[in-house]
Amino acid sequence: MMTLLVPVVFYDCVHSSGFGSKAQSSGDTGTAKIIFNDYEHHFGKVSQGEKLAYVFRFENQGTGSLIIASVTASCGCTVPKYDRKPVTPGNSGNIEVVFNTEGRSGMQTKTITVKSNAKPQVVLLKITAEVEEEK
Repeated sequence: MMTLLVPVVFYDCVHSSGFGSKAQSSGDTGTAKIIFNDYEHHFGKVSQGEKLAYVFRFENQGTGSLIIASVTASCGCTVPKYDRKPVTPGNSGNIEVVFNTEGRSGMQTKTITVKSNAKPQVVLLKITAEVEEEK
């Protein structure tokens, strides 16, 4: 049995073709900064079974594009909705939060965690409501 040795030549095509770090670094190198109009919303007294919605508005006051990685709520009764497109500097976006009061009663506080590439990387939003039981 004969073994054939074939020399293998690796060529760094990334650097030679101009698609390497130079092209990648010419993109967005700034830092995003997320600022919300408000960080807390109180719905007041509401009836059990209502679905309550509130829109948290934010602005990217940084120099780089803002990318929201995730938005999660502290309870399954609260559902956040947001646009996953990057928000360029100076532009704004929304996070809508829908709270279903079905089966809830008394004072309710729900926390929404926003994770992004911005400074700060984690922002906590809060909604509260006093849910009155059906009679």
